[in-house]
Amino acid sequence: MKSKYIVLLLFMSLTTQFSFAQTNTALLEHYKSYYAQMQKQGDVQGIINAMTHLLVLEPNIARQDTLAALYMNQGQYMQALNILGIQKQESDTDMAVEVKAVSLKSLNEPVRALKHYELLFQRKPNVGLAYELADLKIQTNDLTGANLNITYGIANSTDEMMKPYYETQTPYQVPIKAGFLYLKSIVKYQENPETNHDAAIAILDEALALAPEFNLATLAKTAISNQKTAQDN
Repeated sequence: MKSKYIVLLLFMSLTTQFSFAQTNTALLEHYKSYYAQMQKQGDVQGIINAMTHLLVLEPNIARQDTLAALYMNQGQYMQALNILGIQKQESDTDMAVEVKAVSLKSLNEPVRALKHYELLFQRKPNVGLAYELADLKIQTNDLTGANLNITYGIANSTDEMMKPYYETQTPYQVPIKAGFLYLKSIVKYQENPETNHDAAIAILDEALALAPEFNLATLAKTAISNQKTAQDN
């Protein structure tokens, strides 16, 4: 009698597992179809919801990174980091490292963001990453490090490479080389704010020669000129 009871329990357990597997498979197929439909409709929140369900039902790195990237692209940086964490990990995919870097920078965490931008640059050095690194290093007062990235950026920039800026009501673009010259002028000024006014302005003039509509460079030139005037008086 006891053996029959054990057999019955085993049968019930197997039946339950089989039923659960069927349900899980059906849900996976449902949310894959739902995900595809949301993509077709361009419904970002629907895409996020579908990917969240897929990640719960069948976790994998690709889905995790994709969900974090979706949050990042919507400006939901904390949600993105809650999925991935903030620690630098060599095993992270390029997508995961980029999400961490962009999210931390956007949350005004330049020191933490730098680690991830450095990792991206080590893997695939390029002018865009060099700009981000130089900008962050200026913010953290690593002027020597910033100059190294600026030198790389100027040397590897081409006339076709553009950099967008958003400080005006209407976003605009300038050649990225002009952007690097702008950063170079800021570094030069910060190296010695008492004596480097003219040198910084001369570099800004180089940037403005490349991009006369470069509003940020114009603002910087005006600010440094005003400080020089105030100091002279």
